[in-house]
Amino acid sequence: MLWFTRMHVLRAMLLLMAFGFPAITIAQAQVFNPANFELDNGMQVVVIKNHRAPVVTHMVWYRAGAADEPAGKSGIAHYLEHLMFKGTETHAPGEFSRIIAELGGRENAFTSQDYTGYFQTVAPRHLGLMMELEADRMTGLVLTDAIIEPERKVILEERRARTDNRPRALLSEQVNAATWLNHPYRLPVIGWAHEIEAITRADLESFYETWYAPNNAILVVSGDVDPQEVVRLARDTYGRIPAKTLPPRERPVEPPQIAPREVVMRDARVDQPAWSRRYLAPSYVAGDTSHAYALELLAEIFGGGTTGRIYRSVVVDQSLAVSAGAWYSPGDLDLTTFGLWFSPRPEVDVETVQAALDEQVGLLREDGITEEELARAKQRLIDSTIFARDSVGGPAHVFGTALTTGQTVADVEAWPERIRAVTVEQVNAAARAIFDMKRSTTGILLPGAGGDQT
Repeated sequence: MLWFTRMHVLRAMLLLMAFGFPAITIAQAQVFNPANFELDNGMQVVVIKNHRAPVVTHMVWYRAGAADEPAGKSGIAHYLEHLMFKGTETHAPGEFSRIIAELGGRENAFTSQDYTGYFQTVAPRHLGLMMELEADRMTGLVLTDAIIEPERKVILEERRARTDNRPRALLSEQVNAATWLNHPYRLPVIGWAHEIEAITRADLESFYETWYAPNNAILVVSGDVDPQEVVRLARDTYGRIPAKTLPPRERPVEPPQIAPREVVMRDARVDQPAWSRRYLAPSYVAGDTSHAYALELLAEIFGGGTTGRIYRSVVVDQSLAVSAGAWYSPGDLDLTTFGLWFSPRPEVDVETVQAALDEQVGLLREDGITEEELARAKQRLIDSTIFARDSVGGPAHVFGTALTTGQTVADVEAWPERIRAVTVEQVNAAARAIFDMKRSTTGILLPGAGGDQT
């Protein structure tokens, strides 16, 4: 077994710095045992070794998403994500993707409220080239009207296909808008159609020039690599890009929610009703963060697949619904939501299932959970980390999400111990705090004439 004393680590760091390398920090083995360091320009780099297969995932994450857009300009972050696959000063439009395809690799990108990410999965020998290409488009993107306008049509068609033509997506958009009165999480990531149509080249260039910088980016490399080689490659590519002066990520504060909200939408395209309710909740870094890990376990106990209380009650025991569950996503930069959902059986009305689910919420608030339920939930969640280690791209997503939303490498590695430390009393306290109807928004999707919404 390899082991390191504090003196061994210090000696290794001094040797690395003597040769011009930034100091590498090796996290204590918990989940992924990553190495992490920072380039002189402020770019954070995380490396997760995985030698199970000769492949590497290279990801660049920017701390900028839909919630960082100027007011009235929804959709810029996602629009720019599309445009990043166009040309730069040194590479013609489409060349980036063509090179990766010829290498047998794959690539994609994604935009959320809090971040934008780009990734490629290739053979390890091509990692340096991926860094060269990604570093090039970090600063050298070329935007012209001839490039922007056709892509605007693509994005508007994407919105029509993924949102406007899907009743559940339309309802989700309306529920988000009702959930957040003041915070930009109320806005769709893809943007409102009329605002997408009005985005200018100057808007896109301003967002790019403001947020796309090495000191606002995180490089995550996961796979069959040597951390010291990643250091060298990163210094030779990203390390040459100067840092920028970044504006603060200022977000409007959500006012206290003092009354429940409900959105009912009828659509002739609907043949299966759907119901959901979300409660404003803390995340890992916002609100009463002491509840975050307890809420993860609560979601597993109450709505974790076929073993959750909701499923057993309304699907199995009472045969009222065809599916039911809960969700909780604590990895947001600001507040988040804890949600419940179900789809009723065809012969059962929504109100009947809702009453049965409300009864389960009442029992949970009154009686709490058991030690046995908590132990099983902890084991299921912690077991999931074992499977996560087998993935190449999965760990990169975990670290990128965490580091763009206020967490640290140490937070990710400490997650199993923090889950193990949660008590029954903490879960019960979190349940009593979260299930407050004044802080809820309910969405109901029903068959019927389109446009009948309240």
